Amino acid sequence: MKITSALLVLACFTTLERVSFAQMNDTKSSATLESAVFGGGCFWCLDAQFKLVNGVKSVISGYAGGTLKNPSYEQVCSETTGHAEVIQVEFDPAVVSYEDLLRKFFRAHDPTTLNRQGGDVGTSYRSIILYKDENQKAIAEKVKAEAQKLWPDPIVTEIVPLTAFYKAEDYHQDYFAKNPEQGYCRVVVAPKVKKFEKLLQEQKR
Repeated sequence: MKITSALLVLACFTTLERVSFAQMNDTKSSATLESAVFGGGCFWCLDAQFKLVNGVKSVISGYAGGTLKNPSYEQVCSETTGHAEVIQVEFDPAVVSYEDLLRKFFRAHDPTTLNRQGGDVGTSYRSIILYKDENQKAIAEKVKAEAQKLWPDPIVTEIVPLTAFYKAEDYHQDYFAKNPEQGYCRVVVAPKVKKFEKLLQEQKR
C-alpha cells in the first residue's frame, strides 16, 4: 500500500514538472487552441500588435485569399496573385475569444480604406477576414456590424472562406521585433504598436 502511494505521489510530481509556472497560474488556460486568419495592411504591423494580446500563443505572417499556390513575397507584391498579407493567430479561447480578437482587429487598422493602409496601396494590403467555418463567419459579420458604429465611413473589410494559408518567408516572421530600427518599422509599425498597446491597457480598466 505504501509503495502504491509513493508511486502515485512520484507520478504527480513528474506531471507537475512538465507544467510551466505560467500554466499553473493561468486558471483560465485551455488545452485546446484555435486559430484566426485576417489581414489589414502590412503583416509586420499586425504581427507585432497581436503578439501583445493576452491569450495569443503564436502569430505567423503569411498570405491568403488568392489563387496562386505557395506564393513568394515578390509575387504577392506584384498584385497578380489575389493574395493579401495576413497573419495566422493561434489563441487560447479560454483566455481570449475569436470575437474579442476581431474587435481588436477592427481597432488595429483602418477598415474603411479600400485596398490600402496609409502609404501601402494595393489589393495585397486590403482589409480581410478569412473564416474557417460557419461559426467564425457569423461572428465576423456580427463584429463587423458592431465596428461600423465606430467608423464614420463604410467598412470595406472582406469576409471570405479560408481555402489556404501560406506562411511567408522566414525573414518576415517577428520582423518588427528583429528590426526595430529599420525605417518602415520606426515610422509606421512602431506608432501602430504603441497605439494598440494603449488600447489594450484601456480595455483592462
